[in-house]
Amino acid sequence: MSKATRIRQQNARQKIAAQRAAARRAEVRKRVLITSGSVVVVLAIVLAFVLVKVSGNNNSSSGGSGGVDGTALPASVVKNITSVPASTLNTVGVGSVPSFMSTDEGGAPPIGPVSGSGPLTSGGKPEMLYIGAEFCPYCGAERWAMAVALSRFGHFTTQLRGMHSSSTDTDPNTPTLTYYKSGYTSKYLVFTPVENETVTEAPLQNTTAAQEALWKKYDTGSDGYTGYPFIDFGNKYVLKLPNYDPGVLAKMSWAQVAAALHDPSSPVAQGADGSANLITAAICKMTGGQPGNVCTAPGVVKASGSL
Repeated sequence: MSKATRIRQQNARQKIAAQRAAARRAEVRKRVLITSGSVVVVLAIVLAFVLVKVSGNNNSSSGGSGGVDGTALPASVVKNITSVPASTLNTVGVGSVPSFMSTDEGGAPPIGPVSGSGPLTSGGKPEMLYIGAEFCPYCGAERWAMAVALSRFGHFTTQLRGMHSSSTDTDPNTPTLTYYKSGYTSKYLVFTPVENETVTEAPLQNTTAAQEALWKKYDTGSDGYTGYPFIDFGNKYVLKLPNYDPGVLAKMSWAQVAAALHDPSSPVAQGADGSANLITAAICKMTGGQPGNVCTAPGVVKASGSL
């Protein structure tokens, strides 16, 4: 093993450790809120709302991210995100995901099968559950891939909004989207996003008891805590590891990222589009291979082999 490889692996482990530490802080907060009925808890809740409000004001004025709601993206940017050509996706295939995973997680599959639970459905359709946080740079990277993939099965009913991950976490100020207050419709699946925390790690959207149970069941690490991002594909497959480097998005604008998704040779497309093909393949497992033109696309078929 070369010195450069050892350094990359050490840096990757440090990044994952930082993410897990953030998840631990979230878990501690949730336990306090759930188990204590004292006045202290009431004050903590009030303080949390104040922090959310302050965070929103600060982000709006200094971060350019519109607070927890994000900033409405121009129609041209949204179009670039939601209309990546199938030819581009087929060219990318799994992109840089395998090399990133071999460095960060010893070759572990980014999306793996699960068993032991009944199907996850909503309204008679298979459900894709996403749990993330606005501060999280790994979630920030994954949201681009989710938007590309989901646009192949339906459409967003609310305007996509941009924001940045935490300025004090690893890969600071990663340009991203937020799914807080977003809407999506598809005849093939239901997309349920939960942005659990704000950019400042204040509580934002609580998980339900059922969502929390799935998160803990499928994404409890060796340290005993859950992490971000987490995606459950109908209780058939789960994503619980970051699968491309948020660093490829560094210092880019939302418009630049959206445009780079269309260039199969760009590091952004190699990461985000490669991840999008994997997510698409997992969704196809939920939908029984529908729609056929999407699920039989060469890029998706190739990605299926990596699940």
